[in-house]
Amino acid sequence: MSIFDTNLEYYKVFYYVATCKGISAAAQKLSLSQPAVSQQIAALERSLGITLFKRNGRGITLTTEGKVLFQYVSKGYEEILRGEKQLSQMMHLDAGEVRVGASDMTLRFYLLPYLEKFHEQYPKIKVTVTNAPTPETLQYLAEDKIDFGVVSSGIEHPKHRISDNLKFSNVMEIQDCFVAGRQFMQLKNHMIDVTDLTKYPIISLEGSTSSGEYVTDFLKQHGVELQPEFKLATTDMIVQFAKRNLGIGMIVRNFAKEELESGKLFELRLNQHISPRHIQVVTDTQRPLSIAASKLLELL
Repeated sequence: MSIFDTNLEYYKVFYYVATCKGISAAAQKLSLSQPAVSQQIAALERSLGITLFKRNGRGITLTTEGKVLFQYVSKGYEEILRGEKQLSQMMHLDAGEVRVGASDMTLRFYLLPYLEKFHEQYPKIKVTVTNAPTPETLQYLAEDKIDFGVVSSGIEHPKHRISDNLKFSNVMEIQDCFVAGRQFMQLKNHMIDVTDLTKYPIISLEGSTSSGEYVTDFLKQHGVELQPEFKLATTDMIVQFAKRNLGIGMIVRNFAKEELESGKLFELRLNQHISPRHIQVVTDTQRPLSIAASKLLELL
């Protein structure tokens, strides 16, 4: 006789009778009548073909066979109870994890304040942020390494190369631009053509990023292909290099907001307008989100 041929409710009753050391106490714990508990124990004994309890004047105790069975039943049932407790904590946001993918820009200028607010409201939820450029973030989402991503858009979005199940929602507008320091003051307040950029040292991000691809594509549409003097790992470093007059930086305007307002940098005015882009929240429509991830997504 296997467990699958036996009513699993019998094992639950067996567990409580064994732990409570009596029919009456178990019945009270289970909100059942004493006869109902006795009948289920008897049915379990019949299905297994063994006696599980010894009855005496002081109550009942497990037989040798009953003790062996209880060792296994108790482990299984207590694991179920722990699982129910964990689920309850997750439902009430007292436990759980959210996995988010974001680039330096989307994390700093959009996601970070929401993560702070989420942590204040649900301090027991673990939030893991995987920091990577947009193409890698989308790949992580497709591979189920993150629950959702916060990325920046481009002219030809990498989504077409990864999955048809990805949903992109615009949440914030961003503007690409070129900035420079005091050594390039002759360019300030003058409209210049993008072709003039080839005359100056350019500072850009290294590797494949949505920002780099977007601006490069824009320049190619106007017959311009830049050969950057410096290729750096982060946009923050581009701002620092531009402040030190090492070249003209390709950035998203938000990164240099303080420097532009203070006059340490200025934005070049181009005859050809670079269209704004968006920060986007991207999810996989075929994959259900955890309660915690759904709650963070609501904030976004």
